This record gives sequence, C-alpha cells and structure tokens, in this order.
Amino acid sequence: MRRRLRSISLNELLRVAGELSEAGKLSEAERLLDHILSAAPDEPLALHDKGVVLFRLQRHQAAVETIERAVSLAPETTVFRRNLCPIYERMGRYDDALRVGHEALDRAPDDLQTLYNLAVVYYRKLELDKTIACARRALALDPAAPGPHFQLAEALLLRGEFAEGWSEYEWRYRVADAPPLLPSIDRPQWDGAPLPDATLLLIADQGFGDAIQFCRYVPWVCARCHHVVVVADPILHPLIRQVHPAPELVDRWDCCPPFTAYCPLSGLPRLHGTTLDTIPGTVPYLRADPAQTRSWRARLQELLQPATRRVGIVWAGRPTHKNDRNRSMNLSTLAPIAALDGISLVSLQKGSGQVAMADYFERAPLLNLGAEIADFADMMAVVEALDLIVTVDTAVAHLAGAMGKPVWILLPYSPDWRWLLERRDSPWYPAARLFRQPSPGDWNSVVREVANALSEPRESQPFLGTANGSCTGAQYSSFAEPDIAARV
Repeated sequence: MRRRLRSISLNELLRVAGELSEAGKLSEAERLLDHILSAAPDEPLALHDKGVVLFRLQRHQAAVETIERAVSLAPETTVFRRNLCPIYERMGRYDDALRVGHEALDRAPDDLQTLYNLAVVYYRKLELDKTIACARRALALDPAAPGPHFQLAEALLLRGEFAEGWSEYEWRYRVADAPPLLPSIDRPQWDGAPLPDATLLLIADQGFGDAIQFCRYVPWVCARCHHVVVVADPILHPLIRQVHPAPELVDRWDCCPPFTAYCPLSGLPRLHGTTLDTIPGTVPYLRADPAQTRSWRARLQELLQPATRRVGIVWAGRPTHKNDRNRSMNLSTLAPIAALDGISLVSLQKGSGQVAMADYFERAPLLNLGAEIADFADMMAVVEALDLIVTVDTAVAHLAGAMGKPVWILLPYSPDWRWLLERRDSPWYPAARLFRQPSPGDWNSVVREVANALSEPRESQPFLGTANGSCTGAQYSSFAEPDIAARV
C-alpha cells in the first residue's frame, strides 16, 4: 500500500499538507493527512506532520501520541525528536522535553532549532546558566537568529542583568509569527536622543500589563521630546493621561500625525538605561477617581458581610496568552483562602474564567463583579475600595501595583522576567508581595502560603492596607513569547 501511495506522489501530498498547515488552514491539512494515513497508516512523515497540526489545534495529548509513534517507526529521524521537544515543554513535561531534545542534539550537534528548544526548556526549569549556554551556542551558529536572542534576553532580564538583557530584548519583534510593531514606514526607531523640534510616536505594544508597567517612562520621554504622540487601545488612554498630560493620544494608525521617530513603550527601559536601582517614577502613578471609588465602596458595603476583609481575586489570565498554561490556575485551587474566617472575596476576573464561579461552594462569600467592571477606571475604583488584591500575573497585578495598593501576586515557577528571581518584593511596585511556586505547576503550595499569610495578625502582614485608602507609595530613584509553531 505504501508503494502504491508513493506512486501517486506521497511527497507532493505531504508538501500540500505542509503548505495548508503553515497557512493556518489546519482543518484542511488534517483532512489531507488523514487521507494519506488511511492508505499508509505507518508513514512516519505523515504521522509527524499530523502531530504538528494536532498541536496547533490545541489537541496536545493526541499530538504527542502521534509524533511518538512516528519516532518509534523512524527512530533515526532527528527532526521528529527535535519537534517533540517543544510540545513536551508546552505540556509541562520538562524532563521528557530535555530527553528528546538531547537525543536530537546527539544526532545533530549543530542544529540551531534544537539548541533553541532546549534553551526554552531550561528556562522553564530555571536552569538559567544552561538556558544562556544553549542560546549563545545557537547564536554562534547564526548570529541573526531571533529566537535564541529573545530567550537569552528573558534569562538575562530574569537574573536582573539589565544592560545586556535590554539589548537582546530588542529581538522580540523579529521572532517568527510576531506581529509587526507598526505598519511599514521609513521612519527610524528612536535612539533616546532629545527631539526638541520633532514628533515622537510611542506605541503601547504587547499587553495591557506591559503598557501599565512601562507608561511610567512617559514623563522622562516628554522631558526630551517636544511633541509626543502615543498610539494605544482607547481603554489605556485615561491611564496614560494620568501619568503625563502632554502626549497626544490616538487609537488608530490613520490618526497618527507625521512623526520623526518611533519607539515601543517596552523599549523605553533600554533607552533610559534602567537598572534595578534606577527604575523611574513615584508609586502610585495611577489613581482611582474619588467619586467612582465612593460609589463602589458604598455598593460593597451593601453586598458584603460587615467587619470582613475584602480581598479581590483574579485566578486566570487571557487564554490566548502564549504562557497562559503556566500563569493561570483554577478557581477551585483558591479553596484554602476561601476557607478562612473573616474573609469576603470579590471576583475581579474578566473573560472566560468567570464561568468557574458556577461551581463555587466555599465558606467565604464570593461577589462576582467581573461583568460589571467596564474599563480600567472601574477596575481602579474597585481595587481602591478593597483591602487586598490576590492575583495571578495579569494586568490587574500591574494596575494595583501602579496604584500603590496592596497586591499579592502568585507566580509560576519560571515567572515572567519582570518579577526577577527569588525576591518577595518587586522594584517596579513597592506595595507588591510575590508568592512563587516551589516547583513547576505547584499552585497548591502557593495558595497555602497565601492562606497562612492571611491568617497572621494584620499588623504583622507586610504591604496590607485598609479599604479606606492605599498604602503609602515609595520613591524609587531615577511579548509575547514566540509562538510554539516557530519551534516545530
């Protein structure tokens, strides 16, 4: 049967299936591969290619089983192991990912993609020396490879080695499948030099949390540039306006005036020369509207049990985020917090994560405000009216941090670079307290630690304020991970 299929050009069918997959036509690619496998069920290349398609369709376990079968049928085909490595990594099977990655590397010691895959896996295991070694070895093979540059940046920044880290971070927009920063233009990226008689375009790139974190640099930019325009989602405009009144705010490319140079907000720390000791800005640099806060506070007074601590919770981020599997948890995992006496929980959860509330049956009352919070102005007013925010790594964490509100941030074992290593505090947000997984995927230990901290006497709890006002701010002296498809 395999010979007869080859006579009608197996390679041609596989080529077409590959083109469909790369074009995002995954269902069509799967149908064609199923057609091939119905005639040749033991064809390793078809099994491998179907496994890649299954993974892109988010059918992870089926993808692993399919490519594992391809490996068993063609054990000497290095690319099968190489591509199985990042799929194991995405599923959290880090030891398996390292095993097949090194098996591939043993067969092809100079395979850049395998080195990059291993760099990512070592980052997940917080073996950063090995991450950096793999990335540098890959870059020795191809100095212009964006993926290894980006992984090197994440490892360096996570270790607080900002000088080289910021430089390497500039490669983030060159990784495969990264959306363009802005439409094609002939203007240069800003080099940080003063522009007294020109217009600078700032771009609120990446996610809302990044924009909240990096908009602190806008006053520094405005001191160097005569006319600053910020292009951002309109939901961010009120926040940017609070930070500095001067920039012109637009929400569409066709509304941008002519400009001399541009810069993403996330590129400003590099131009500023930021170190751990020179993070700019006074916290809080965002504040809730007093009238909105009074309104929400009165509503909470009506809806929540009196004399209880009001704790806002967020347990999940945006599902489409590349690292959401690691950074989000289930609402049920927060049960040890919900079992405490004297606690009223307020859900600030937005999006699809809200459906979990239908199965909530814990001791502490849980008030769902997610659907009623229309924008960041609402969110800030609610946050201001609460005693504490407990959240995974989402925009709410950054918002509360920028407001100087007590926020306890629950972090995966290998966190985003901005939270650094081992620290319980954050130089970006002085009122934040960080709770870290002791091992990959161990949210239960994190939540137990939070519950124990909430059980301590209030006066012994660092960074815990009252619902009547923010804690005192402190003065500090002045993307997106590449798509998995790029690695298989």
